Amino acid sequence: MPETLAPWIIATRESRLALWQAEHVRALLRERHARPVELLGMTTRGDQILDRTLSKVGGKGLFVKELEVALEERRAHLAVHSLKDVPMELPQGFVLAAVLEREDPRDAFVSNHHARLDELPQGAKVGTSSLRRVVQLRALRPDLQIEPLRGNLDTRLRKLDEGRYDAIVLAAAGLKRLGLAPRIRDLFDPAEMIPAAGQGALGIETRTEENELREALAPLTDMPTWLAAHAERAVSRALGGSCSMPLAAYASWDGDQLVLHAALGHPEDARQPLIKAQARAAVGDDTKAAEALGLQAAQLLRDAGGAALLASL
Repeated sequence: MPETLAPWIIATRESRLALWQAEHVRALLRERHARPVELLGMTTRGDQILDRTLSKVGGKGLFVKELEVALEERRAHLAVHSLKDVPMELPQGFVLAAVLEREDPRDAFVSNHHARLDELPQGAKVGTSSLRRVVQLRALRPDLQIEPLRGNLDTRLRKLDEGRYDAIVLAAAGLKRLGLAPRIRDLFDPAEMIPAAGQGALGIETRTEENELREALAPLTDMPTWLAAHAERAVSRALGGSCSMPLAAYASWDGDQLVLHAALGHPEDARQPLIKAQARAAVGDDTKAAEALGLQAAQLLRDAGGAALLASL
């Protein structure tokens, strides 16, 4: 009889969206390998703390830490993350083994009574807990009331439906993955609402020593997304990006050139202008060249006033 292979175990958060993402990766692995794949559902600190914004309690890394502990303790072999939640520096012994093809990276305007941001009445209440979205919404509509909004996707939509907000802003990718695209009233142009680094992409994390698994995961990587994500994450890494800093970075392809848009705002002072930068380069399939483009955009932000802003924080 053939030897039965031990299953690969995927650590995942237990929200509906996280489980969809983990199931998606499980299906891709099953298509390619005659090996069982199981899920290990977990509740993270980020899921438990809902009464404070992430910037106040440790950032998006709170969605990742427990999954990394499961990898470290050999209870799981890989973890599936929304790439925008993955810290820019992984702990020693861990690696980003694959980045899947990106879903729609844009931010979505969701409202039950208004079709677009510019149709909201003056002083309308808009929900988001992303500082990146807060500073860009204020730049677009200084008159709006921007209120905190935490919880998983279904919880956020329920709060909108209960009438607590006139509109909320969510990642389009999550809505589309869960079949909730009809809830989207409008999509922000990335030039006016620059997405977060890695938004819309899935990242797969493993232990560095998992060589066989890393080889199995490598073909799942979408190279255009991989390169764009490395450029975006390099901006954030260079500027010390975290949930406590309103930083946006989004790279898209124009022929053989990667075009990177980035923005930096003040986390508390709405009077401070939003600083923006753009850089482009032909990066081929070179990860280092993509990261160099990110460093160039970060320097442009510093030169445009970002250095003084960062020094003041």
